[in-house]
Amino acid sequence: MNNNVAYIPMAATAIVAALLFVMLIIIKKRKTARVSFILFLSDLTVLIGSLYAAYKINQRGNTDAVFIFTAVIAAASFLLIPYALMLCTFEPKKFEKLVPVFVNKAALKAQQAKEAAENAIEEKKRAELSAGDETILNISRAFMNQAASSFNDENGMNLLLDYINKTVREETKADGGAILMVDDFEDVIAVKSFDGDFPPPYKLPNDMPHKPIRVATNFKFASFPLRDNLFGEIASSGKAELITKPELDDRIFQNGPEEFLECGSYIIAPMKVEDSVVGLVALSRSHSSPRFTEDDFKKATKLSDFAATAVKIVISVKEIIEQNGITKETDLASHIQNTLRPAKIPPLPGIQVGTIFEQNEGVCGDYYDVIPSRKDRISFVLGDIAGKGINSVIIMTMIRAMTRLVVNTKQTAGTILTWVNKGIASESFSTDHFGSCALINYDPVSHKAEYSTCGTTPVYYFDSAAKTFSCISHTSEPIGVEKASEYKEYVQEIKKGDILVSFSDGIVESLNGQGQQYSVESLLNVIKKNCGSSGKDIANLVKADIQNFCGETEQHDDQTLLVIKF
Repeated sequence: MNNNVAYIPMAATAIVAALLFVMLIIIKKRKTARVSFILFLSDLTVLIGSLYAAYKINQRGNTDAVFIFTAVIAAASFLLIPYALMLCTFEPKKFEKLVPVFVNKAALKAQQAKEAAENAIEEKKRAELSAGDETILNISRAFMNQAASSFNDENGMNLLLDYINKTVREETKADGGAILMVDDFEDVIAVKSFDGDFPPPYKLPNDMPHKPIRVATNFKFASFPLRDNLFGEIASSGKAELITKPELDDRIFQNGPEEFLECGSYIIAPMKVEDSVVGLVALSRSHSSPRFTEDDFKKATKLSDFAATAVKIVISVKEIIEQNGITKETDLASHIQNTLRPAKIPPLPGIQVGTIFEQNEGVCGDYYDVIPSRKDRISFVLGDIAGKGINSVIIMTMIRAMTRLVVNTKQTAGTILTWVNKGIASESFSTDHFGSCALINYDPVSHKAEYSTCGTTPVYYFDSAAKTFSCISHTSEPIGVEKASEYKEYVQEIKKGDILVSFSDGIVESLNGQGQQYSVESLLNVIKKNCGSSGKDIANLVKADIQNFCGETEQHDDQTLLVIKF
């Protein structure tokens, strides 16, 4: 080869190697593929060796440059052998298909547009759900107000039932409505409120004229045994029913042929407090009206739950007054408060619950609740209401009723307390009767506790691994003070052996004969020392320690403690 042009192949190889080096840097920076250090080193070897060989042969006409060039190419090839060996023997990794940048950008924009549309739909659903639940909470508040005003009225219960009947009818757009109450002494369920056009689903007497006013009068004063009929069976089972095809239900009797007697669709929902049915809410739509929907059914059952709480309170108050001859408001409030706490803690797999509930005469401010609402949610509530007497109990009852309904939704703990606060704040009777509350929603599936607090009611977390306590709650606005208050929720991971504790002021502010307070430190020390015991035993040990500390000293506040051991 002529020495004057022999350097050209070597220079061209150097240029290609330089371009390849630049592209390798770009590939590594953009991460479109993995680039090995060996590959960089091989390319650099070719680049430098080719430049050197081209220089030698061009400047000095040295044919040894061919040998140098060949040696460089061989060295670069040998450097690639370990890299090739690694790719041959190592486990392969799947790479996604490489596409041009503009394709990725278009796909990203399409994905973002899809997510934005889905988020908009979800936001709309949440807004609709929020508006619907807030309406129901406002109705519940109205039920409680009506119940509170019926205590001192001889006809108070009838007024309350008429109000509930009218409200539920309007909310479900029913043509007729009836409230039936269970009479345990006579083992029957009797109509106590009736309104609108309600085709009787039972057989009318043979001698009764088929005239609207006569039929309505018969229904107003009807009573039914707790078996062998539609109303009695639903009251006995405690399960609400939506009936849209009465002709297929053998419990319903068609009294026709008059049009006003022709059966349409029915919703019959028990008014149930815990496992006790106190009555039924019965709704009807005529044969010519649209059938009740699943949404109507869900709304009716929710309102029936609220109605049951209001009715149960009035029943309890009247029974207490009649049986005990109680006239003092504080004694009456204390009896009601005692009936609101759980009669017994339901079985909770993997959870041990211990409680202290000591009432102080004339205060009536504390309550706690345990609600296994769903498979993925067990709710624990502890409240401390300021003030005394009936008004405090009304606030307590409203918090309890609203919380029991809303924990069945998928709303967070903070949202639930925010909604409950809206339902209570700004009421005339709540001006001096605000409260503190802690709500803990535990998910046994994910082992996470979601919690929120309003006011000063605390939540403490005991870490079983570190053997340490920490206050995980945050002080915020009390419930019932400001309607615009919003509460945040927080999440705590739970391990086996961990403990959550909440308590009212009366526990840590218990006084001994020298005027010294029991204190948070004393409470937590007892729990920490006995962390290996069951939740119930821990609560009993705390109770004994408080009694030992206080002696015979009279206390001036309710004492409530909730110990949750996992």
